Amino acid sequence: MKKEYLELTRLIERLHRRFLDVLRAELNRVGSKDINAVQALLLANIGEEEIVIRDLVERGYYQGSNVSYNIKKLVEMGYLEQERSPHDRRSVRIRLTDKAMQVVKCIRELEERNASEFSGKGSMSAEDIQKLCQSLRLLEGTWAESIRYGEL
Repeated sequence: MKKEYLELTRLIERLHRRFLDVLRAELNRVGSKDINAVQALLLANIGEEEIVIRDLVERGYYQGSNVSYNIKKLVEMGYLEQERSPHDRRSVRIRLTDKAMQVVKCIRELEERNASEFSGKGSMSAEDIQKLCQSLRLLEGTWAESIRYGEL
């Protein structure tokens, strides 16, 4: 099992990098050269919500310093609007601008094309994908417990 586990962890890392490559290529194809793949993915994760920055970190999407830098850059480039919460001045709420919504629309269309292409290959059923996602969520939970309690 150790060999398979190690292969799985490396595959997850490679898949994430490859997905960022796919996003980068799509952004170049549509002429969005001022934003990188990580920032585009951040916009897609925010979507149509108005969200507190802290929630992105708590959901496990990003590390604090990483998200802070990218939020700052996205605000400067006109992809995000931010405002301080009237109830807690330390809390900053963010939302996408129309410019950002165009990027998210592009990503959603890419995801649709990729999903159709993947399902068209006939290698995995929807049930197979659900089982795979369930296994990956179990792995994520195991890792979260390892971080929380210091053991696997």
